Amino acid sequence: MYNREEEILEQYEVEVRSTSKGRGALNCDTDQGIMLLKEFRGSKERAAFLHDILEFLSKEGFAAETIVLSKEGEILTEDEINGISYLLKNWYTGRECDVKSRDDILAAVKKLAVFHSLTKNYKKEIPEFLKTDKNGLLNEYERHNRELNKVKNYIRNKNKKNEFEMLFMKEYENYKNQAFEVTNQLRQQMEEMEQALSDKMWGLCHGDYNQHNVVLSQGEWVLLNFEQMSYDVMILDLANFIRKILEKYNWNTGLGIEMITAYDSIRKLLPEEFKQLYIRLAYPQKYWKIANHYSSSRKSWISGRDIEKLEKVIDQELQRKQFLKMLFCFTS
Repeated sequence: MYNREEEILEQYEVEVRSTSKGRGALNCDTDQGIMLLKEFRGSKERAAFLHDILEFLSKEGFAAETIVLSKEGEILTEDEINGISYLLKNWYTGRECDVKSRDDILAAVKKLAVFHSLTKNYKKEIPEFLKTDKNGLLNEYERHNRELNKVKNYIRNKNKKNEFEMLFMKEYENYKNQAFEVTNQLRQQMEEMEQALSDKMWGLCHGDYNQHNVVLSQGEWVLLNFEQMSYDVMILDLANFIRKILEKYNWNTGLGIEMITAYDSIRKLLPEEFKQLYIRLAYPQKYWKIANHYSSSRKSWISGRDIEKLEKVIDQELQRKQFLKMLFCFTS
């Protein structure tokens, strides 16, 4: 059978020497360098915006992927038989950010700060479909709180509880109190903050900022995979990255300070952004995530892995609170 992806590649002004399957995409060695052919599940409008913002970043000298246009000048190419849309990207080979290396971690944080700073200079209008709900995080926390309460009620009404359920209930009050306190802090910040100040905190977010999407290529850090980009509070990217890294480092306070300082050295954080960072990291996200997985799984059988994850969250709680205590000082 004729390879559908090879047929798609014929729609581009490139000579493909060889291809290989990658992580959900097709790696292409071409006469114009390494490229990546990838399915795109978004709208044409989103693809057009991605092309434009990546061209903007390229002109600003920011190393990131760019989108290759077809022979017809189209951003997306279509497989009409299967109804699948594709993007062809200029790609970068290299190694991912090594989460075992402090130097790599801090370089990735600085790369994020440069990205946020540059995109604030993007003068074109931000499409409505990119903008998130101003109350999105508050609504999310309130929903999570209801879900935690639902899991608690379900387990409490069980006559016979397994090891996971007993451990969950033992820690429930602690994490519930944290969740409600942080939710109230977020609500209070939103009520007190002036609109002009709030607007300064918003900007373009990568949306999936992690070590897999920051690659060292020929001595330069390159940012990849922008498909989840949104217009939101920029601290979103930093908070998500810090959480993922510190969970691997047992919430090491020293590393946490270094990451925040590295970002702040490139893009100066507002006091309100420090508070937003605290709020996002203080919410017991991991405990809720484990509870949500339990809620949606077959509760008659609990894997040892679920128990291990919950035990790890509990074991890291003291170090996490020490880090949050330090971070809270920045909000005062």
